[in-house]
Amino acid sequence: MPELTPTIGAFVSIEKGRLQNVMDALKAAGYTLVGPTLDEGAIVYDEIEGVADLPRGWTDRQEPASYRLQRREDDAYFGYVVGPHSWKKFLLPPRRTLMRVVKKEGAFVVVDEEEPAPRYAFIGVRGCEMQAIHIQDRVFLGGPYQDPGYRARRQQAFVLAVNCTEPGGTCFCASMGTGPEVGLGYDLALTELDDIFIVEIGSELGATMMRETDWRPAGAFELQQARDALAEARRNMGRQLDTTDLPNLLYKNLEHARWDQVADRCLSCGNCTMVCPTCFCQDVLDVSDLKGETFERVWVWDSCFSIDYSHVHGGNIRPHTRARYRQWLTHKFASWIDQFGVIGCVGCGRCITWCPVGIDVTEEIDAIRGEV
Repeated sequence: MPELTPTIGAFVSIEKGRLQNVMDALKAAGYTLVGPTLDEGAIVYDEIEGVADLPRGWTDRQEPASYRLQRREDDAYFGYVVGPHSWKKFLLPPRRTLMRVVKKEGAFVVVDEEEPAPRYAFIGVRGCEMQAIHIQDRVFLGGPYQDPGYRARRQQAFVLAVNCTEPGGTCFCASMGTGPEVGLGYDLALTELDDIFIVEIGSELGATMMRETDWRPAGAFELQQARDALAEARRNMGRQLDTTDLPNLLYKNLEHARWDQVADRCLSCGNCTMVCPTCFCQDVLDVSDLKGETFERVWVWDSCFSIDYSHVHGGNIRPHTRARYRQWLTHKFASWIDQFGVIGCVGCGRCITWCPVGIDVTEEIDAIRGEV
């Protein structure tokens, strides 16, 4: 092992088995590892102990409304793409208690139950997901009012990213400029080759976590192999999307007949918003126990596909599925840019895979563009 830790921006090579050393260093530093693992027929994100919990030798086959696991012919550590979970689940939990009030001796008392934010090390963050985290940063940290819970979790998160070399059937990250390689913001980034990982050092903290791992500078041949694999992945995307002037295309076609056609298929189930790594619709609920002695104000995920979500005083502004689907898609690909300066879709394809009726956003936008 070299006497010095690798420098920021360096590309180094490690034997695949040495990845456990990096994970051990993260655990020793107080991080809880969260990464991909097999559960109930899918690859999901959950707490893991090390490389033994990764879905080695497995891959996923994804098409509209279809997700299947199957064995690979090799023992690749990251030979799959994204499943139904996103890192939003850990940075922005589906349910948070904002305030708790209890009745004591005839008086109501606010109970301070604030817990320290967990220190997560995210293992296996893909390029599209890294961009999704950046988008959520803009939403929850970029304005005059910041979400303190999100900020605390985000500030302590360690990101061990993975460059995608085998895109899925519903991926279109290349069209969105979010992959297959990972953009900025990671601490370490892996590219998996046959026998080694090439590791790019993205931060000083990432370099520190490599101290106990045998590494060597990556060779020119290895780096070319990694570049070739990423170029091949860009050519083999399952989907493509023409993003030219998307906001104007959608704004000028709010009465297009395609909205009625997709509404005939859409179930308004909200699956697309639940699996989306950038959707952030929310609600605040006040709940109490049956005795009226404990009250909580809770923050929960919600969906713009819920009919109650668009209910305001005097009626519902989006009473039909047509209006709700149009709102979701035009927000994601158009008005999100007006709000946050960036498009709200990262091309991960989750909404296509996990839609029960296989609605494909790339197909819907292409249909409008083709008929205009």
